[in-house]
Amino acid sequence: MNDFHALHHGAAPLLLPNVWDVGSASALVEAGFRALGTTSFGIASAVGVPDGTGRTREHVVALVRRLARLPCLLTVDVENGFSDDPGEVAELAALLAGLGAVGINLEDSADPTRLADVGRHAEKVAAVKERVPWLYVNARVDTYWVGADRTVDATLRRAARYRRAGADGIFVPGELTAVEVAALVDGVGVPLNVLWYPGGLPVARSAALGVKRISMGSQLYRAARRAAVDLATELVSGTRGEGPSTGLRS
Repeated sequence: MNDFHALHHGAAPLLLPNVWDVGSASALVEAGFRALGTTSFGIASAVGVPDGTGRTREHVVALVRRLARLPCLLTVDVENGFSDDPGEVAELAALLAGLGAVGINLEDSADPTRLADVGRHAEKVAAVKERVPWLYVNARVDTYWVGADRTVDATLRRAARYRRAGADGIFVPGELTAVEVAALVDGVGVPLNVLWYPGGLPVARSAALGVKRISMGSQLYRAARRAAVDLATELVSGTRGEGPSTGLRS
């Protein structure tokens, strides 16, 4: 078991912040985080394209190249693999692993509104594990995320297909209750990853239920964007009526 795999089997869950550029990653490494993930939403937003539409493959690869010099374990959000061809997804995984990535997130939504075919997604997972056996494959089940088959039973059925295909962990993002999290932990058979969000289950509660990984997703990117607007607005509010032009549209 390598270091990144081991972080999913400790007494406490892996707390994973997600980054979108070298600056955000460097700051988190300096703050003491040993492992980081990327956020597809943050990367897509930073380059001005919608998330989940398969348009950021080259941006993701370029970012991983730049992050390779940092002293951290890096797992990469690759949306649905940027291809319907399992072989092409496996080649991408091998490329990222060669650049230094230790894991990937592979999501089973065909687009932001519907689930992908479960069999084809399982083929992607299997192809990646055959091509790069040591890479940690976190198979994301998007039932709660897209609002399709939004039940524990449906989620576990999909998760079981991915586990049999070789997935090392299962990620179920979305608003989950403690009862749902407990049932998923009991049923997935591999480490469960959930998404942290303001107002959701506290970290300590998720840990007590048996969650092994807690990701921040796009929360840091969204917080940074809000903070930038708030600070710029504070600048404007402090200069109105004092002479300097704000450049804002009235």
